[in-house]
Parts: sequence; structure tokens; C-alpha cells
Amino acid sequence: MLRLPFLSRTLCSALIFPLILWLASSRNVVGEVCDQIHIAPIPSEVSSSHFTVSIGSVRSPVMHAANGYYLLNFEISGSTPITVTADDPHYWDAGVEIQPMRLGIRPRRDGASITFTLDGPAKLSITRPGTFFSDSEMLFLFANQPDLSGVTEKTPGVRYYGPGLHRGNIDARTGDHIYLAAGAVVLGALNIWKVHDVRVYGLGTIVYDGPQDPNTDQGWMHKPNWHVIVMDDARNIQIEGITGIVRSRTWMVQMRDSHNIVFRNVKIVGGDAGNANQDGMDWLGGGDTLVQDSFIRASDDIFAMYGNWDGYGDNELTTPGHDVGNIVVENSVLSTSISNVVRLGWPRKIFNSHDFTLRNSDIIQMGVGGCGVPFALFEIWADPGGVGHHTNIQFQNIRMDDWYSLVQLRQPNPGIRDVTFTNVWAMDGPGMVPSMLKGDIAGVGFSGVNLGSGDVLKSSDVPIEIEDGAEEPTYKTGTVDASFVYSSGLIRPGSEVVFRAKTKLGLHYRWLFGDGDTAEGPIVRHVFPDTQGTLLDGTGRFRVLLSVNESTGHGPDNESGVRAWSSQSIVVSSSLQPSASVPTVLPGLTSIEGGANRNEGLLNVPASGGYTVFLLTSTSASLSIDGTRVNSAKLHPQVCGSPGNAVQAVRVSVALARGQHSILIERGLELENAAFPNSVPGQPVLFWEGPGIALEPVPASALSHAAIHR
Repeated sequence: MLRLPFLSRTLCSALIFPLILWLASSRNVVGEVCDQIHIAPIPSEVSSSHFTVSIGSVRSPVMHAANGYYLLNFEISGSTPITVTADDPHYWDAGVEIQPMRLGIRPRRDGASITFTLDGPAKLSITRPGTFFSDSEMLFLFANQPDLSGVTEKTPGVRYYGPGLHRGNIDARTGDHIYLAAGAVVLGALNIWKVHDVRVYGLGTIVYDGPQDPNTDQGWMHKPNWHVIVMDDARNIQIEGITGIVRSRTWMVQMRDSHNIVFRNVKIVGGDAGNANQDGMDWLGGGDTLVQDSFIRASDDIFAMYGNWDGYGDNELTTPGHDVGNIVVENSVLSTSISNVVRLGWPRKIFNSHDFTLRNSDIIQMGVGGCGVPFALFEIWADPGGVGHHTNIQFQNIRMDDWYSLVQLRQPNPGIRDVTFTNVWAMDGPGMVPSMLKGDIAGVGFSGVNLGSGDVLKSSDVPIEIEDGAEEPTYKTGTVDASFVYSSGLIRPGSEVVFRAKTKLGLHYRWLFGDGDTAEGPIVRHVFPDTQGTLLDGTGRFRVLLSVNESTGHGPDNESGVRAWSSQSIVVSSSLQPSASVPTVLPGLTSIEGGANRNEGLLNVPASGGYTVFLLTSTSASLSIDGTRVNSAKLHPQVCGSPGNAVQAVRVSVALARGQHSILIERGLELENAAFPNSVPGQPVLFWEGPGIALEPVPASALSHAAIHR
């Protein structure tokens, strides 16, 4: 059907006159072309020109969401060029990062504008490198499938919110069909309170800015008009397509004792200056929930499960809660500025849970630091005093772009059973702190978990610490191996590099080279165009990803078979740093007397080529290799009384000739958090990757210092 009213907002504005004579014989085809792009107008009250976005030939401002967060919803149905222009001509000088990494997008930059192509619907985060905390600026682009519902203000049986601004809360009634059209912005909350059989759909937006005290946690309160979406004793609820924005310090989507709930293509974005108490979705009892093809940006746990929550007093915390179970989250993109991806429980809470699955999803940003215990992909923190049985928790096909730790399970009383991680991949860089199992824990298993150096096959590969009677986990290799090697030596712009995967019949190999190009096959050749790197930050570091798919005819994300990923950093440079000639060396780096704030010496690289070295530190620090120096980013204090700052990585990428190279590490005098197991007190924690070296701790044999002859 031809949508003539939308022509001025679509590619048809450029096509209508050449096509007009063809229209009679090709009406349906023209209709499909005309429907390819649609951006609804944004009400001026929430519109911002900080960024403008061109999608095909359509240009639009963005919506200011919360804090420094901006977003734009639009509809596309095919390959489409996207241009983002900042209002500052130097905005992208330090680089640009587009996530999820698995999409392999590196834009082309032209001053204040970046351009790339989307092949279809997607949910993107666009930032400057390393800026994904609560005080950062972030742009979220939500490319949706075209809305084919045909709903209008005249559709019978539908509560219709048309394009434009609407003030007031939405109170659902049993049997309601509530439609928020593209361009509709509701200033208020969606209350689904003791009702059933409700459907809320469309591509509109709800913006919630409540009365919560920004300096204290009042966001846990369970009552109408206190969250962007709140459910209480609700049944058979479908929420599809809409966007929820939270500007105040409150939990965002809160569900108590509600069942049979579906969230599909829902986008939830929260930003609060306090950087806390802004969970993505919380279950206070209940469950039976499917979250599918959705996006959440939180300022606390992305998903949290509790039996109840009525306050922080002793009586409230120790009142037994209701069971939570049967929750599936799939095909989603998840981000938080602080805390865990999935949390279950809290000290002294009493409740049971069962059957939670997170699968085929991208963790683009994980919280850093800790609140009592370190943040993780999955945390159960019931110590002290928590009681409950928690069973059958599964993580499958998870891609972690930025991550802090894998799992933190601390349960003093019965008990945690059957927690499995299957096909989990770290896409870029090491974890910051060890994982832990503590207490009555059994049945934890890892299969096909690759944290950068191949499948983990023992606890020290994670690393994971086992305490207070917890059972040792089981470990298995994955069914698909995506490891690869590449040409050693100097990789110059324009020179050919050969990449080789392990060949096996029945597998499909897809390469993403971090420069926007892709290739298929187990052995491929590639030429990198420049030394700017994937992030356009001038480091020369390109993130090369290999995706290997076992074609069995079925699988997650509408793709066939079991999939595996691997990632390596490739450093492209015009020259190698020459090695030093040091006749006599002693083991280890030197440090000043009685301190650990300055370490220097030599790094011995086994083969010529590009290396990326990571320094893990929770203090202000710098890492320098042959004079290439990088300083740590802004420190982020831990919360809830945890001492010190979050651990972060200082990363240097440089092309080195085989042999000895100078290394200098300088650290501040702030409190340093606990380092990795087996690290040497006073010595830095270093990882590296390079030709023939998958991501691993720098071995002691590679670190030395020159002997002083007198």
C-alpha cells in the first residue's frame, strides 16, 4: 500500500518524480520503496540539535533522553546509509565507537559527521571511546521494522496516542489496547495495576521524570506513577515497540507478582546524575516473562530478581518473599553505567527462584567496580543471612563488549544449583577482577566460554576463586572453534595480511576486520586502509572478529546452527619500534624502594609485529612502551562502602621489532584494590596480545630490567 502522507519523510522525496510515470504499473513496488524510511517528528519540548541524523535523504534532530543521553527511533526495511553530525566540529576528534561490536561498524569521518551503513533494523550505541559512564554523552539509534499495524485514531477498540506531546499518566484497564504512534511522546508513567489482558504497542515514547529525592534511594517504592512502567498483580500483558525514558532516580520497569508478560522491541533508557538506583527491570515475585529484541540502558542492575522489596529495614528485608521464575531474555542489547547485568537476591532476603535464561544477547557496557562484591555478568549476593533455593540459571550465546567480571555467587544458606554458561565470549580485553563462588553452590558449568585466550578449562583460566564449601565448576570446550592466526611482522596500511581459521567441513566463516570490511571463508586476505584503528583514535588498533557458524538449519537470532566468536587486536603501523641491545638483564621490573607507584624495565617480545598491552589498575596510572604513553581514564569510586576505585585497563598498542623494549608504569598513591590471583605484590598486573599470542597475562619471563654495572 502506498503511504503518500509520509513521502516527505522518506526516500520518496528524491524518487517520486522519476517514478511517477511508472507508478500505475508498479504501484506495490513503489509502495515498498516509499515505506523504506520513516522518521516521525520530535516534539520541540524533547528535541535536541546536539546531534542531527540523516537516514538516507531524511534529516532529523534527536530526542534528548536523560543526562547526556540522546536517541532517535526510525523505521527502515533495507540497507540504508546513516550520517550523524555533532554540533561541535571537533566532537569526534578523539574517535568514535559504535556498538554492538559484532556488527563490525567503523564509520567514515568527515569533520563533525560520521557515516556508515545499516543493513536492516538494529539497536546501536554511539560514543566517543571509553565514555559510557553516567556523566558521558551517548547517542542511541533504534532502527525499527516498519510499523505495519495500520492503527489510526479511528481504529475501534484502541486507546490512541497520536504524534505530538501528551501530558499525564497512562492507567491501563483490563482488556485495553493502547497504541502510541511514532512521534507520540507521553510525559508520565504507564501503570498496569491489578489488570489483565492488556496490550501496549506502537513506536511512541513515554518520558518519566518523577518526584524522587535525587540524593537518596526512593526508587524501590512500589506504587503507581513511580516508574516509567509499573505492574502489580497483572496478567497477560504485551508491551511492544515503545520506548521508555527515565530521568529521575527510580527503578525503571518494576513488576510485582505479575505473570505472562511479553516485552518485544522495547527500549528503556535511564540516566540520573546520582548514577544509582535506576534498575532496568525488576521482578518482586512473579515472572513468566519473555523479553525479546529489546534494549536497556540502566544506571544499576539491568535485570534484578527479588521475592519482595518494601524497604531497607530489618523487618522488610527478612520478610519472606514470593517465588520468581520462568524468565527468558533473548536477542537483546544491554548496557549499564554501574552494577550487574543480572542480579538475583540481596543480603538477608528470603525467597526462591528458578528458570532464568539470558541468551543470544550483547552486553555492550557492564558496570565497573563493586557494591559489597564486584559487579559481574551474573551476581547472587545473599551473604550475610540470605536464604533461598535458586536453580536452573542459564547464560547462552552471550557477547561481552565491555566487561568487569563473569560471575559472583555468594550464598551462605541453601542453595544455588545448576548455573550454566554456554558459549560466552569476551569480545575485547580482559576481565578486571576475579570471579567467585562462595557457600552452598553446586552445578556451576562452563562450556565454550572464551574470555580472550581460548575456552576456559579450569578455574585459573577465568580466574575464579572457590570458598566456603562451594563445589568446583565443570568445564568443557565448545562445539565450534573460532580461533585464528594471522601474518606476523609489520602490518602496514595497504599491505596484504593473511588470516587463517581452523578449517572444518560444514562451518561458515565470517570475518569483520574492524575497518568496515568483511570477508567469508576459513582463509582470507585483507588490506587495512590506514593507521587510525577501529575507533578512529589514531592507535592503529583494529578489532578483528571471526564468527564461525555450524550450519544445522536452526539456531538463535534467526541464524542457523551453533555460533562461536573470537577477537584479536591487529596493530597497523608504518614502522616497527626497533629493539634495544641490553647485554645483561635481571628478572622482573624495578620499583622504587618500599613502593609500587613506579615500575620500569624491559618487555621482551618474541616476534616482530603489533602488540597491545593492558595494565589493570584502580589508581591513576600511566603505561609507556618505547615512549608511547597512555594515561588512565577518570577514576570511578566503588559504591556501598566498598573501598577504593573500580579497576580499569590502561591500553597501549604499538608495533615492535622482536627483542627488548622499554616499559614504564607510573601509578598514583590511592588505595589499590586486590589484584588477580598469583600476581606479585607491588608488581603491576599486565595482559598482552600480539602475533601468535592470544590475550593472556604477560609472563614473568617477558619482564626484566637492565643490570647496572659499576
